[in-house]
Amino acid sequence: MDEVKVVVAHSERATLRVGDVFLKVDADQARIDVEVEAMALAPVPTPEVLWRKPPVLAIAAVPGAALGRLGEPSTASPAAWAAAGAALRKLHDAPLPPRPGRAGRDLDELAAELDGECELLVANGVLPADLVTRNRQIAEAALRPWSPAFTHGDLQIAHVFVDGDEITGIIDWSEAGQGDALYDLATLTLGHEEHLDDVIAGYGTDVDLNLDLDLDVIRAWWSLRSLLGVRWLVDHGFDPSAPGCEVDVLKSRM
Repeated sequence: MDEVKVVVAHSERATLRVGDVFLKVDADQARIDVEVEAMALAPVPTPEVLWRKPPVLAIAAVPGAALGRLGEPSTASPAAWAAAGAALRKLHDAPLPPRPGRAGRDLDELAAELDGECELLVANGVLPADLVTRNRQIAEAALRPWSPAFTHGDLQIAHVFVDGDEITGIIDWSEAGQGDALYDLATLTLGHEEHLDDVIAGYGTDVDLNLDLDLDVIRAWWSLRSLLGVRWLVDHGFDPSAPGCEVDVLKSRM
């Protein structure tokens, strides 16, 4: 009998690994619908769906190892990071999926949520006021019109698997849909700013507007995503203040 390993578990969902099979348990079947649909449409390597019986989705493990982990140095080569950028560009250039994703939220609603979250972070003493204020200023650059792309919506480096310098699979598509391409680039490089040049080299420099402005927007998304994530992470049993994680990302903008 293979050992059952808890990959991640909180009040919204859980993922278990049994041998080479991942079992995703999610009370929100809409997220599973999005994940299955997105994996079928994405022109990049994705896990094989083995079976589905609500609330459980079973998918096959992908070969290789994760590109890295937030808060830990990445041992992947610059070429592997560039390959991740190239895969992301292929995704963004693909025909649009039918629905908006996490990276495609309404800008007015997102700004309102960000302002409310910043107020709570300061009022509850979670983060210093100057840290929140500075990063809120930086985050403003992300709140601009964008052309919709096929986005993953949660492209953490732990969701990108490589074997050597090749991408073997991209997992966890429950936030996928139409959205801002630079949100994905920012999520991939969050906490790993030293690899941004490698990712951009693979992605290509002919992105919207000019490269300097796009890099400012990527940095803005680092601040915005971190500000929105801190309290959620604490409430769900994670530590955003661990070395190299969200709080350090915010401090690096000072």
